Amino acid sequence: MTTIDEARQFAETAHAGQTRKGAARLPYVTHLAEVAALVAEFGGSPVAIMAAWLHDTAEDCGTSPDEIARQFGPDVAWVVAQLTDDKSLPKAERKALQILHAPGKTHDAALVKICDKLSNVDAVGDAPAVHWDEARQVAYLDWAEQVVLALPEGATLACDRFAAALARSRQLAAERHARSA
Repeated sequence: MTTIDEARQFAETAHAGQTRKGAARLPYVTHLAEVAALVAEFGGSPVAIMAAWLHDTAEDCGTSPDEIARQFGPDVAWVVAQLTDDKSLPKAERKALQILHAPGKTHDAALVKICDKLSNVDAVGDAPAVHWDEARQVAYLDWAEQVVLALPEGATLACDRFAAALARSRQLAAERHARSA
């Protein structure tokens, strides 16, 4: 069986050179580390923690589902598959499908999804993408909330933390807008 550390190393290699969209241009793996840490904090299984590290490798790095299954096993590959958007579809359709498919997520996939959205919502509050105006920030926050609300019940503590982060990020976006007006 592979380990969480092997998943981390795989993700670090796959995402080498990628950065977050905020002004600080942090290495993308900081997001993956945060998601994995949140999944662990909220009691995620080793499969969920590995999937947290790997959740964007197929979508953003061209890693095949078969490669994930060979290296990390079918359980991890199944969770990652549930978290992977079909990039051949238009962005609006991909976003709509995340909401539509949210209720059918397994517990592990739902927990990773909540933690992923929590990390992203915090980023919108603290260091939004440099080219996102307030309307785009608010639209992202609203959409992230729709996705999380559509997930199966469970992970109450993660959902509570998400709700607090969402409220905080909405407030910060409004404050930035007020200062720039």
